[in-house]
Amino acid sequence: MNLAKLAAERAASGNPVRVGLIGAGKFGSMFLSQVPTSPGLAVTAIADLDPERARRACKDVGWSSECISAVRFLDSGRDLIASGDVDVVVEATGHPLAGIKHALDAIGNAKHIVMVNVEADVLAGPMLAEKAREAGTVYSLAYGDQPALTAEMVDWARACGFRVTAAGKGTKYLPSYHLSTPDTVWGHYGLTPEQAQSAGMNPQMFNSFLDGTKSAIEMAAIANACDLAVPSDGLRFPPCGVDDLAHVLRPQEAGGQLEGPGMVEVVSSLERDGRPVYRDLRWGVYVVLEAPNDYAAACFAQYGLKTDDSGRYASMYKPFHMIGLELNISILSAALRNEATGQPTDFRGDVVAVAKQNLKPGDRLDGEGGFTVWGKLLPARRSVTLNALPIGLAHGVTLVRDVAAGTVIGWDDVSPIEGVAADLRRQMEDRLRG
Repeated sequence: MNLAKLAAERAASGNPVRVGLIGAGKFGSMFLSQVPTSPGLAVTAIADLDPERARRACKDVGWSSECISAVRFLDSGRDLIASGDVDVVVEATGHPLAGIKHALDAIGNAKHIVMVNVEADVLAGPMLAEKAREAGTVYSLAYGDQPALTAEMVDWARACGFRVTAAGKGTKYLPSYHLSTPDTVWGHYGLTPEQAQSAGMNPQMFNSFLDGTKSAIEMAAIANACDLAVPSDGLRFPPCGVDDLAHVLRPQEAGGQLEGPGMVEVVSSLERDGRPVYRDLRWGVYVVLEAPNDYAAACFAQYGLKTDDSGRYASMYKPFHMIGLELNISILSAALRNEATGQPTDFRGDVVAVAKQNLKPGDRLDGEGGFTVWGKLLPARRSVTLNALPIGLAHGVTLVRDVAAGTVIGWDDVSPIEGVAADLRRQMEDRLRG
């Protein structure tokens, strides 16, 4: 609880933490909006495929002309990383292959990296984090996004001496959403295509939130960062409000819905018939913990925690996340305390590509949120045993075999995939097999 003080000291010394942002989309723009009111932190460079869009983003979030003129706008993340005026790199492209390249470049240039790009983190994050630790730099999940916020709650619970029974987030979910496509997505959000277009909303990105892929990616990131288990056959998305977290998200042997203790799970804000869940957690994160003794269980009741009927399981939750508005926590933690706000330490969870429709040789996969596949969370060992294709590599590759709808797609079902990201991913899988 000393980040503001440390940042103020850096501001007073005239030596602010220098940040390079790669990707000036929504997350990046929200971060940029905080920069003018954040002493001790300065954005020195912004890289985007469209530098003028990045410049407009700064203007749109309220930057003065003077602030904008002090920043270098580039079209190359690699050039930004190689520059001498950046201490911390923020990777916010959302593109897994680009994210892995940028992370490797940052580590090779002795820069800390905050990985907003959860897609890249789940594809090969454990390897990236290991390389960063060996190089003496920080590889960090992005505070403000749900994985880092959940990791913080898990760390709090364990530091207090509680066993973590479950951790995760909420979302809007129905089983039929797995087959949603960019053409059908807006009806589920109560929007017309015209309204979405006028608001600048990307249908494939928003469809990844809806079809279960983004939830799977974020739970894999949490499992890998917090040493938590993953459901054996994917997320169940049980309908659950904040008052029932401790009741629903306890092990089956205790009357709940989890296969066992210490698991990730996502709760739905909709009942299976489409009715809204009472006091849902659609935008928030949670942790369910177990009292280690009778005295602690009694304290749960005395201090108003929501518990299950036994009184031994209790929940804590945060009803919102503010994504880029909270990103400073990760940046300052890395630069001033040499600490990550969550990072993968093991390969526990994976997200595999599942066919949304019957696919045939010659069909091209279009990745997260698209028409052809959705991402399913599986234990990493099961994924590797199945030789499953990770969702992060299921974009722009061609099928060489028939794949039935609902089937997990394998590496052997697609044309050979080359490149740095694929090589690093194969190394991670080989290590798990070994």
